[in-house]
Amino acid sequence: MFQEILASYGLQFEDYKIELHGSGLINYTWKISGIENDYLLQKINTNVFKEPTQIDENLLELRKFLDQYSPDYLFVSPLPNLKNETMVVFNEGYYRIFPFIKNSKSADYVKYADEAYQAAKQFGQFAKELDGFDTSKLQYTLVDFHNLSLRVEQFKSALENANPDRLKQAAVEIEELINLDYIAKKYQELIQNRKLKERVVHHDTKINNVLLHDQTGEGICVIDLDTVMPGYYISDVGDMMRTYLSEANEEEKDLTKVAVREEMFFAIYRGYMEEMGEALSASEKEQFIFSGKFMIYMQALRFLTDFLNDDIYYHTSYTDHNLVRAKNQIQLLKSYLSSEHVFEKIFQENSIIM
Repeated sequence: MFQEILASYGLQFEDYKIELHGSGLINYTWKISGIENDYLLQKINTNVFKEPTQIDENLLELRKFLDQYSPDYLFVSPLPNLKNETMVVFNEGYYRIFPFIKNSKSADYVKYADEAYQAAKQFGQFAKELDGFDTSKLQYTLVDFHNLSLRVEQFKSALENANPDRLKQAAVEIEELINLDYIAKKYQELIQNRKLKERVVHHDTKINNVLLHDQTGEGICVIDLDTVMPGYYISDVGDMMRTYLSEANEEEKDLTKVAVREEMFFAIYRGYMEEMGEALSASEKEQFIFSGKFMIYMQALRFLTDFLNDDIYYHTSYTDHNLVRAKNQIQLLKSYLSSEHVFEKIFQENSIIM
């Protein structure tokens, strides 16, 4: 397989070492190491992305725009093969090759505030460079991915159809999420009243989707662009809040470890707003804090809904895995809400970059 794919790019199989690379949970990635250049080979997971050609077409549109308006911006898109194709099909699998960015590293966990700052700055720059892009040219690679209104309806449906044992087991969490439904109502009001501009949004702003310089730690670029599609900026900021703020990730069972690190909020705020502050409207800026509530609440809903549906979406390793994840996200949301007054103070004291 590797030999035929590399040959389509004019690369000699014998000249390269191939090994699995990275910690991504969706696609399959290999590093191709050569004497002069290194590459990344990636196979798209068609169980998640049903129409891989949509990804390819989106990236080509973004590439054309950036080549015209921001030619110096480092946009890591697939390389063309000998037939000028940026995606190849082999044995019913969809593959593409990317350049490997030298002197780069990625992190799976935010340890220091500067890492959060550097990542937020990169995602902010990504959004800024594509601020003028016509989003109607992009296809939805994951339809309704961050549609909170739909997630609420799915939750309600699960409540009606779940088996009694799981309803009883999750009774406390169900009540907590129902009591927090004002977050979903706020989201619906923002969308209906068009308080948020539709933008080019990454939709998966975890720390491992940013490359950092392996010596200085400075942000280099954004990667993993398969979920780039039309959306609202609160998705990108909210996902950073959800995954950067707590020292513990969503798999942590000990809820005493799930707590907001307020310095991380300031790092996200500063990094993102330094890049996007001038591009965001006043009504968008007003929702910066809400973005965290939006994303954490939605993920809690999704985990609990899957638990009530007998774990049909997320991979689980033990019986109540999704319930534990839901408890984790509810605890994170509680910690976030209790720190909201601190976040408001940060806004007041740092309005210069708004």
